[in-house]
This record gives sequence, structure tokens and C-alpha cells, in this order.
Amino acid sequence: MPTAKILAATGEARGELKLPESVFGVTPNRPVMWEAARNFLANQRQGTACVKNRAAVSGGGRKPWRQKGTGRARFGTTRSNIWVHGGRAFGPRPRDYGYRLPKETRRLALRSALSQKAEAGHVTVVADFALPEPKTREVARILAALGMGETRCLLVLPGHDADLAQAARNLPRLQTREYRLLNAYEVLHADRLLILESAVPKLEEVWGHEA
Repeated sequence: MPTAKILAATGEARGELKLPESVFGVTPNRPVMWEAARNFLANQRQGTACVKNRAAVSGGGRKPWRQKGTGRARFGTTRSNIWVHGGRAFGPRPRDYGYRLPKETRRLALRSALSQKAEAGHVTVVADFALPEPKTREVARILAALGMGETRCLLVLPGHDADLAQAARNLPRLQTREYRLLNAYEVLHADRLLILESAVPKLEEVWGHEA
């Protein structure tokens, strides 16, 4: 059964905790994790790239020269895509790059990512704590005490905590996420996974079974 160290917010060791086998003990499925990461990044794309085609470029209303007799190639407009200042052929147009993965695939990818982190020893359980005040320096102090001030971390919360989220959002190497909003890409992207102790049973409750 996978285990993780329990640390207090002061960095003091509090023993070990057995992690749920159904969430942290599955065999990682690398193709599914790759597909989930690809899906996440595709859904982040804005898809606003746009260029003007020959119909949108201004000018070109008059035929540049007569059809025959000049010795030059035939042209009907100076806005052709092979002319300088002409429209672009087959350029990007606004589109939606997003798509949905099946629920079973998303859940398997997340469990695979969590299990891979646990297998590598990159999961740490942090005893629940309360900030004296919702300040970034307080969160930075806790990370320094945990020895992760310079580590890219994902902090899993047991619920919505506006003060903690606000205090942590200015730290470039720390991201906070509620247990029910986890996704495989963010788990894989983080170097260390920090889980508040009260969030562990909730992870098993939400993600520990098939959809």
C-alpha cells in the first residue's frame, strides 16, 4: 500500500499515512496520461489567430493591366495571394481547439498520475493548518519550513479556501486546487504534490471508484 510522510506546517515530521490504494496504487497508464495532458493543453488554446484572405484585403478593385498584349502574366487583382500586400491563402482562422475526453479516461488518467507521484515518493501530506492572516509571506514561510520553497508544488485542498488561494496565487511555483477539481496535467506538471490531511479521504471518496 502506498504511503506518504505527514509534515506539520512547521516542517515537523508527524509520521506516515497510508494512501488509498484505489487512488494512489493503480498501475500508471502512460498513453492515457499523455492523452489527458494533450486534451488539457488543447482546451487552454484561445484559437483567436486570424489573417486576411484576398477577400478581406483592401484594394485590388481594378484589373492591373489588360488581359492580352503586354507580355506579362494574366492578373485580375493586385490582392492575389502571390502578390506583395495580397491576401494570405489557407491562413489560420478563429477556431475552437477544445474537445472532451470520456469521463472514464479522465478519471483513469488522474489516478495514474497520482499513483506515479506516490510511487516516485513525490507525495507529501501536510497537517491541516490555518493562516494567521491571508498573506503571501505566510504561505511562503510554510513552504520554506517544508523545504519546498524552490520546488514547483501543487497543493490539494479539502474544499474552497479563499484566504489560502489568495495568499498563494502570487507564488509562481505554487498552485492550489480543490480535490474535486484535480486534473492529470497539473499533477504531472508539479514536481511535488502536497495534500492537506483532511483532503485524503475526500480524494478516495470522489476518485477512488470507476465512473
